[in-house]
Amino acid sequence: MLLRRIAVKIAFFVNGFILANWVSRLPRIQELYGVDDGTTGLILLASSVGAVGAMPFTGWAIIRNGSYKITLAAAIAYCVVLPLIPLMPGVPLLMVLFLLMGIATGMLDVAMNAQAILVEQEYGRSIITSFHALFSIGMMLGAVSGALFTDLGVQLTNHFWIVSVVSLISVIWMGQHLVHDKPTPGAQPDGPLFRLPNKSLISIGIISFCCMISEGAMSDWSVNYMENIVRSAKTIAPLALSSFASAMTIGRLVGDKARTALGDKTMILGGGLIAVFGLLISILVLEDFVAIGGFFLVGLGLSTIIPIAYSIAGNEPGLPSGVGLAMVTTVGYTGFLVGPPLIGFIADLQSLHTAMILVAGLLLIMTLLGAIYKSTAKRDR
Repeated sequence: MLLRRIAVKIAFFVNGFILANWVSRLPRIQELYGVDDGTTGLILLASSVGAVGAMPFTGWAIIRNGSYKITLAAAIAYCVVLPLIPLMPGVPLLMVLFLLMGIATGMLDVAMNAQAILVEQEYGRSIITSFHALFSIGMMLGAVSGALFTDLGVQLTNHFWIVSVVSLISVIWMGQHLVHDKPTPGAQPDGPLFRLPNKSLISIGIISFCCMISEGAMSDWSVNYMENIVRSAKTIAPLALSSFASAMTIGRLVGDKARTALGDKTMILGGGLIAVFGLLISILVLEDFVAIGGFFLVGLGLSTIIPIAYSIAGNEPGLPSGVGLAMVTTVGYTGFLVGPPLIGFIADLQSLHTAMILVAGLLLIMTLLGAIYKSTAKRDR
């Protein structure tokens, strides 16, 4: 069981590690293709559309093939696509490449979470947040890696090839130890291939949607908020994002024990209250380190909600884990997709301060849904 747990953690780590490496080199990618911020946004949108579009169909693919095959295939595809980013002959083909990369990451996200739930079921206790912690750690180390390669002046192609090869080696080892779940011979999933959450999962889907919008808001707009609303110095403003990311990692490292002790409903409700309180501090007290502390609380509050939502979806009675996961991840990542641009639109019409107030409102809705949530699982944690 330990090797299977390590293998699934590698899937989460590699996903975050590769993502942070190419994101850290976005300025260089812009220079290479001569694109402005608007065009870069469209390129990134292609990746998001690919991910969100692939997720609802991944549940069907898992039923037909097993999450083992989908996890391995998607991870390999992600590794292979990475070094092609600097090699496209033009922006249109670069957008196609990012669309394909998004499809790979979308399928990987659902399939590796299905694997995590299988391992969690073997252990008979909550361990899913520890897997998501490895994604956060992979993001942090990937960002460090990207900064190091940039500082050393390593060419983009060489950087991405090195990351790709190292990640592929990890994925090959991972593939030998994942849970080898197999499809039922002749199994045909009931209902359409594209599915949204059913009645029993709709509240979890909305909770995921609100949480992912808020995560996207913190990731994409916290530094801008610090500079333009709090009026922080450029050297201070990035600490808000660092604080948020660190809190997410800390929360996920300790989240499983807290979930076992407190249960799903209390964790969602408590996490929501902490996040709402933290964001209100950042909104109401426009002082550097008070606002940074507020963003830390937001990260801490949100850290375990998505892993718990995925675990609930994957253990939904009467549904294969891949189908339940696909339902909830589709809705959640739609929030992650539309959230940051929506916040930017509101900021243009009103202000970023107003946009963050609306995010606080979504966090409050998430918290209220957590308060009325009733588990349909056989074991109510």
